Amino acid sequence: MANNTEEVGRIEQLRKELHAHNYRYYVLNQPTISDYDFDVLMHELMDLEARHPEMADPNSPTQRVGSDLNSEFKQVAHKYPMLSLSNTYNEQDVRDWFESVRKGLAGEYFEVCCEMKYDGLSISLTYVDGRLTQAVTRGDGVHGDDVTTNVKTIRAIPLVLPGQGYPHEFEIRGEILMPWAVFERLNREREAAGESLFANPRNAASGTLKSLDSRVVAARQLDAYLYYLLGEKLPTDGHFENLEAARSWGFKISEGMRKVKTVEEILDFINYWDVERRRLPVATDGIVLKVNSLKQQRTLGYTAKSPRWAIAYKFQAERERTRLLEVTYQVGRTGAVTPVANMEPVLLAGTTVKRATLNNEDFIRSLDLHIGDFVYVEKGGEIIPKIVGVDVESRPIIAQPVQFIHHCPECGTRLVRYEGEAAWYCPNDAGCPPQIKGRIEHFIARKAMNIDSLGPETVDDYYRRGLIKNVADLYDIDVQQINGDGSRTKSAQKIVNGIQQSKQVPFERVVFALGIRFVGETSARLLARHFKNIDSLMSASLQELQEVEGIGEIMAKSIITYFHDSENLAIIERLRHYGLQMALSENQTAMVTDKLAGKSIVISGVFAHHSRDEYKLIIEQNGGKNVGSISGKTSFVLAGDNMGPSKLEKAQKLGVQIMSEDEFLALLES
Repeated sequence: MANNTEEVGRIEQLRKELHAHNYRYYVLNQPTISDYDFDVLMHELMDLEARHPEMADPNSPTQRVGSDLNSEFKQVAHKYPMLSLSNTYNEQDVRDWFESVRKGLAGEYFEVCCEMKYDGLSISLTYVDGRLTQAVTRGDGVHGDDVTTNVKTIRAIPLVLPGQGYPHEFEIRGEILMPWAVFERLNREREAAGESLFANPRNAASGTLKSLDSRVVAARQLDAYLYYLLGEKLPTDGHFENLEAARSWGFKISEGMRKVKTVEEILDFINYWDVERRRLPVATDGIVLKVNSLKQQRTLGYTAKSPRWAIAYKFQAERERTRLLEVTYQVGRTGAVTPVANMEPVLLAGTTVKRATLNNEDFIRSLDLHIGDFVYVEKGGEIIPKIVGVDVESRPIIAQPVQFIHHCPECGTRLVRYEGEAAWYCPNDAGCPPQIKGRIEHFIARKAMNIDSLGPETVDDYYRRGLIKNVADLYDIDVQQINGDGSRTKSAQKIVNGIQQSKQVPFERVVFALGIRFVGETSARLLARHFKNIDSLMSASLQELQEVEGIGEIMAKSIITYFHDSENLAIIERLRHYGLQMALSENQTAMVTDKLAGKSIVISGVFAHHSRDEYKLIIEQNGGKNVGSISGKTSFVLAGDNMGPSKLEKAQKLGVQIMSEDEFLALLES
């Protein structure tokens, strides 16, 4: 018993220590122990918590690693609406805003708090008794997504406040950000895997925070800066002073914050940070100006869309001029050929730029691009550099127009352009190296076969060694082949085990993993549920495919082309032989009743008893058909909480029945 008491005490001690170390490392940037020592303490805590489940705590430091429990995000109402700010791009607008504030306060003395405008995802955090209880995205400003589980993995956000003097309950708002270093590493990994690149850290942060797997959020090392405090009993009337108090409570508050009294001081602040922001570790796109007094903020009030007491000054996108040296071409997983501009190096937004995407042939023609042209390159909010114009007057006499290639730069096959597509494609699916490796990397991805023991570098190594030439070859790999000199037995066994475990992946993800051109994750699921097994899908006609919700003519033709290729069919037969799931399981296909036969049903909103995907399956199992949009043919809308306002309006206009979750379940039980 004494030992049990000691372990419980040790759990509390470790939690306190690890919270403090997180704060020193991620907020103060002043770590006092090594990463190794931190990991030792963390593993000790994890072991102790496993032995004492009665000590479970959602705010324990161990919860920052995330989990693979997937659930759709619940929408919740904001206690205080999250309004957007009015934007301005010039000094005169700043002067006009300052003057409007002066008039709105009838000449009363006021101060302005100048802050950095971070380019990320807005978040609202609620704390009760110093513990994080809820994290909600901005959403539409009135309702947002509850992303508490994911936010708990972000180390810069305290789960338990290390400071003191905070109110019993308060809300603090800020921005979730992906640091430049993490963003660039992530894009390098995506490029190596043949995946599309994130355009900027804001998109990457948003996509990460909305991931249904909080382990992904934890792995991507997001950051956060907080910039506004709300509550009934705040420390002072001053916004600047409240943030300084929040800093002492343990929150990460920007150092780039200043309280000023005049327009000239505001403009000095703007001009300073227009240059210095390039040294910051995260993306910024402007300056936010706020009247400092909360009482004066209430006096000034709001317009329909934004507060009168605040405004955002947006920085102009950076643009530089450089020379185009040549255009090269990259081949992606699907065979899409992307032109890339190779330029004389130029310093842009703090980094040296040598390459820029040219999108496609139509984009090149729209610019009338010539080799040797002087081109204008922008970064702005888009971290991927892009050419936005050509200095035609400086064009050399001998400059030749850029001619898009006709043959694949990797395998020499003549390129094709599909109807409705802007890109040119290499059709040599089976013989083009980037496509082969790209399809294998797609096949092993988390949302496909989830063989996480493999990665792009390993796939490239196995391909070069001749161990794999297609996805089916993965299932022939044995430990001896990949063990090398015998020193990697453990990792080799892990890889083989991961490949074998993938045989249990459900049929709908197998369809996605095949990498059929234009068939994404959602389309694969719809196809699998409609046709039930691979044989029915393979033999489906163009018309039968187009009867599936969301499957258009282009995708249907691509599916037929895929299944008419003898090499693809041979690979599928090998995968079937190895034991991959080639049909929906019995519980997925079982017809429970025909109570919904002939009914077309739209699902909208957030539900209490089942997820949206579960309701889609229930509808199919009872003979109904899921449809994505409301029309006169819709039988009824299954509506949960926060049904989309546009769908509600359309349903009412067309006289379509709106059925609640409980009514729907009662219908099936009757």
